Amino acid sequence: MHAPRIGIILSNPVKIPAILANIPLFREMSPDEIERIAQGARELHLARGDMLFQRGTPSTGFYVVVYGQVKLALSSPQGVEKVVELFGPGQSFGEAVMFMGKPYPVYAQTLADSLLLHISKAVVFEGIDNDPAFCRKMLAGLSIRLHRMIHYVESFSLRSSEQRVIGYLLQDLEEILEGRDVHIALPANKNVIASNLNITPETFSRILHHLAEAGLIEVKGKDVCIKDVAKLRTYDE
Repeated sequence: MHAPRIGIILSNPVKIPAILANIPLFREMSPDEIERIAQGARELHLARGDMLFQRGTPSTGFYVVVYGQVKLALSSPQGVEKVVELFGPGQSFGEAVMFMGKPYPVYAQTLADSLLLHISKAVVFEGIDNDPAFCRKMLAGLSIRLHRMIHYVESFSLRSSEQRVIGYLLQDLEEILEGRDVHIALPANKNVIASNLNITPETFSRILHHLAEAGLIEVKGKDVCIKDVAKLRTYDE
């Protein structure tokens, strides 16, 4: 595994303020506040398989994915990996650990060539110390993340394996789109996705096969065609 490469792409510079303005944590921030946070950001260029941090590494800030994909995971004493969460473009992670002042309880590894932004803890804490309004906006952003996490935990606690897979396929499809085919690409291999859904790879494959036999989806490698979003959403309710 390789160490992350740190640097700036001079030929095609990343518009850091624009990226930060579109993540939930900073969505309520003013342009001036975003610009101040951007001053504490640096780019991390990582190849597929690079380790961003290990379990037990101290936190110096949090991360935003510009492109690529990162998994947060744990390894059991027997060496079995459990994928805790997957993050793609426009998503941030590591905020809670930054505020807690504790080391990371998981490790982070890229699943594809990736560009991340590291947001310095110092610049965030400075904004909180100097501006109560900034602090309130940060809390609002964290509350959004907490709400999503609660929904995520509920999906594992209250849903069957089949419902988890269906929920995963539909997670970014807000519209009903009745009667229309929708094509999506699985963002990771089946082993990683199955671990994230707390099921075995064999169960994940079996459910996809079952949904395909029911005429709800078609699967070709990582490409999934949902034949009818509305029918899939109401399947097995």
